[in-house]
Amino acid sequence: MKILVTGKNGQVGHELMRSLAHLGQLVGVDVKECDLAQSAAIDALLERVKPDIIVNPAAYTEVDKAESQPTIAHAVNAQAPKLLARYAARHNIPIIHFSTDYVFDGKKEGPYVEDDEANPKSVYGKTKWLGEESVRKLAAKHIIIRTSWVFGSHGVNFLKTMLKLASERDKLSVVSDQFGAPTSARLLADAVAQIVTELGEPGSYRKYGTYNVAARGETSWHGYAQVVVEKAIKHGMAVKINPKEIKPISSKEYPMLTPRPANSRLDTTKVSTVFSVSLHKWQDEVEKVIQEIAKEKVAT
Repeated sequence: MKILVTGKNGQVGHELMRSLAHLGQLVGVDVKECDLAQSAAIDALLERVKPDIIVNPAAYTEVDKAESQPTIAHAVNAQAPKLLARYAARHNIPIIHFSTDYVFDGKKEGPYVEDDEANPKSVYGKTKWLGEESVRKLAAKHIIIRTSWVFGSHGVNFLKTMLKLASERDKLSVVSDQFGAPTSARLLADAVAQIVTELGEPGSYRKYGTYNVAARGETSWHGYAQVVVEKAIKHGMAVKINPKEIKPISSKEYPMLTPRPANSRLDTTKVSTVFSVSLHKWQDEVEKVIQEIAKEKVAT
């Protein structure tokens, strides 16, 4: 089986190159090998690789920049998935596409389920929703994975930013009125490996559809930051602030160009019922990544 993975150097793509390695011949590409903003480049890639399955974690994820660069965001987040899905449909192969909590407006009181009405409020969210819809409508064999608050030892993310700031400052203020589940790229990649395995089983056609995949539990950005610093101290990393002294602030006190959803919580009952995936507690995933980062620092 030949598996095409886009965004191989991104947070999730990097982990997918590990988790899928034993399932077939991997062909990973990033922007240098294929610019997903260019339709011709996508068509050429597909004709060259001729994949048996497409896994698409690549996206334009700079939420604020998307507001001033809607054309590029639309090309990568909406048009590229459409072309990939069209190829998947034409060749009757599966496509696994990653999406986001930003397709919702964040106003629901409880966790979002897959069938809740989408109402994206940003260019990023709107383009990701368009991408979802294209995959859903064009490719019968599709798995759409919605997730949130992704982090890992590879790439740029909130966890690594907090580690850097905690090592430089003795005062930190973090938003405390936005809630979600920090989800590691490793957890997502391992879930995809399990999904790919089960899609090869008899009757798997019933399993295609949209799924929420996130770590167990929930927290605020403030609570997340506190745990990051606690785990950093536990694993001997140098920090200048006590986690209990991180100041909670409201999102109004930390204005951003693009508002973030107040509620990014995703109900993962469906994926846990349909597939044999393991969704660990977010705190445990944070500790694993920090332990990995700490070991890398010692090694260097």
